[in-house]
Amino acid sequence: MDLLDELRTLIIRHTAGQRGHSVHLIDGVQVSRRDEPTELTAGIAQPSVAIVASGVKLTLLNGVPYEYGVGQFLVTSLDLPVVGQALKATPDEPFAVVSLRLDPVEIAPLLLDTPERKPQYAGLVVSDATPDLLDPVVRLLRIAGRPDDVRVLAPGIRREILWRLLTGEQGGLVRQIGLADGMLAHISRAISWIRRHHNEPLLVADLAELAGMSPSTFHRHFRAATSMTPIQFQKQIRLQEARVLLRTQSLTAAEVGFQVGYTSSAHFTRTYHQAFGRTPGEDRSA
Repeated sequence: MDLLDELRTLIIRHTAGQRGHSVHLIDGVQVSRRDEPTELTAGIAQPSVAIVASGVKLTLLNGVPYEYGVGQFLVTSLDLPVVGQALKATPDEPFAVVSLRLDPVEIAPLLLDTPERKPQYAGLVVSDATPDLLDPVVRLLRIAGRPDDVRVLAPGIRREILWRLLTGEQGGLVRQIGLADGMLAHISRAISWIRRHHNEPLLVADLAELAGMSPSTFHRHFRAATSMTPIQFQKQIRLQEARVLLRTQSLTAAEVGFQVGYTSSAHFTRTYHQAFGRTPGEDRSA
C-alpha cells in the first residue's frame, strides 16, 4: 500500500460512523470524508495545511478558485473568509482530507534551522505533496486513538511535518506564518480587529497604524495576502456572520443586517443576494 492509499484508508477508518464525517483526532488535527459532492459552504479558514487523499475540493477566495485533488495540499496562511465544496466524491471514492493547524508558536523554533527563502504572502496556495511530507502525516494518523503514543510521539511527528513544509515548495509562505514580526503577522492583527469589530465603521488608516505600516503599504500587502481590500474583507465577514445569524437566531432580516453593520435594509438585502444567490428572507426560512 502506497502512502496516499494508506492515508485514504486511515481517514476513512477514523471517520467511520461519525455524524458529519469530520473528526478531530488530535489537538489541531482533523480528518474529513464526504461520500458525495457538497454544496458551496461559506466559512472562515484558519492557518492550516489540508492534504487530499482522494476526491477533489474547490475553495473560493473572493471569487478566485483553488482546486486541489489527490496528492495535493492547500496551505492557508491567515484567517480568511472562503467558500468551499467537495467537487468529486462517491462512496467508493470519497473526498478524504486531513487538515493540520499551522501554529506560529510551533513553527517559530524551526526557523533558525531552515534556510532563508524568498518570502511569499499569498492567502492560499496549492502544491503537490511529496513522499517526505506524506510519510509523517500517515504516521501521525496511525497513532491517533492511542493516547500514550500520541502523548510521546505526536509532538515529534508534528515537528517533522512542519519541517517538510518549511523546506518544501511553499516554505517561503509557511516561514512567514512563524515570523512574529513578519508581514503576515501584521496583517493578521488587522484581520483579527476586523473580525472582532466587523459591524463598526472601518478606517484603513487606523488598520495600517495597528499593523505598523503606512496606509499605502498596508493596503498593498493586505490585498496581496487576502486577494481583497480591507473593505471587501469586512464585507465578506459581515455577510458570513449574517448568514449564521439568519439560520440560528429568531431575528428579522432587517435586524440581522443592522446587527452586522448595515444601516440600510435594502442595501443589505441586495448585497446578500449578490453574494449567496438568495435573499436574507429566503435563507431565514430555509
